[in-house]
Amino acid sequence: MSSPEATDERDSAVTTADPVPPAEPPPPPSSAPAEPEEKESTGSSIAFTLTLVILVVLALFGRRIFAGLFTDDGVRTWATMFVGVTVQAMPFLVLGVLLSAALTAFVPASFFAKALPKHPALAVPVASVSGVVLPGCECASVPVSAALMNRGVTPAAAIAFLLSAPAINPVVLASTAVAFPGQPKVVVARLVTSLGVSMILGWLWLLTGKGSSWLKMPKNRHAEGTGKLEVFRSSMLHDFLHAGGFLVVGAAAAATLNVVVPRAWMDHVASNLLLSVVVLGVLAVLLAICSEADAFVAASLTQFSLTARLAFMVVGPIVDVKLIALQAGTFGPRFAIRFAPATFVVAILSSLLVGWWLL
Repeated sequence: MSSPEATDERDSAVTTADPVPPAEPPPPPSSAPAEPEEKESTGSSIAFTLTLVILVVLALFGRRIFAGLFTDDGVRTWATMFVGVTVQAMPFLVLGVLLSAALTAFVPASFFAKALPKHPALAVPVASVSGVVLPGCECASVPVSAALMNRGVTPAAAIAFLLSAPAINPVVLASTAVAFPGQPKVVVARLVTSLGVSMILGWLWLLTGKGSSWLKMPKNRHAEGTGKLEVFRSSMLHDFLHAGGFLVVGAAAAATLNVVVPRAWMDHVASNLLLSVVVLGVLAVLLAICSEADAFVAASLTQFSLTARLAFMVVGPIVDVKLIALQAGTFGPRFAIRFAPATFVVAILSSLLVGWWLL
């Protein structure tokens, strides 16, 4: 005779063993997501090809096209400046995009984590100086710095690298030397100012941002297991489309400023050092020119002092409209809304100081 406890256990066992009718398995993810990715890849390739063709045509035949269509001296001057800036900057832009994509694809972020000092205060200047030997435009520096944070690098050091890499790498320094021939002091001033700004912002983060809740730890830009060649291809495609488009916009804006804006107004702004530095700083934020090409735009703004043009070259690679959007999407809007104004103010003050000292 079984006890009530045994009966309950048997009932429980039967109930447990009773198979629950399996729910219909969800449809496999099959090829549904693959189609949008394929379409997106095809669209990106078409956009890349069209952009490249347009830029090459403008570089080779732009002067003849515009000179043949227009006879007005102002329009001819605009076309000459636009094509000149684009042709000068394009080789550096392409080289920078290639090197940046190679850095993203073939150099593991763990390399930087191992190379940096463990103490955060010492890691900041080392990360800043490492930007000298690691080429990359500002579009690439955001995902690279995000990868550094994901690999355990202190955010202060990753921020210092984020600011220095697109501003002082070899391609940028070489393009600055070509844009300002016979003026090595401009290259030195850009190097010193950008290094100083990156270190100051990194140390400021240690003092005010450590442990704060307004930095969203970023996710990897590429899925785990993505092949290196695919990472290289997609990074190159992404950076060239963004940087090439902004270069064209920047060259057009610089030519327009020199032709459309009244000379008297430009002279008035340029004659006031503080006003001219702030105006060109704001212009750099709005134009969002790639760092490999901004020196040629700055060199074309001959009405302004070297200090004001230095501010244009220092502000552009570290805070502009596309960078603010990238940083907000990667690190969160609460980060971007604090980081962008602080970066702009430090860059303007540093440009004034170094310009007074060296220029």
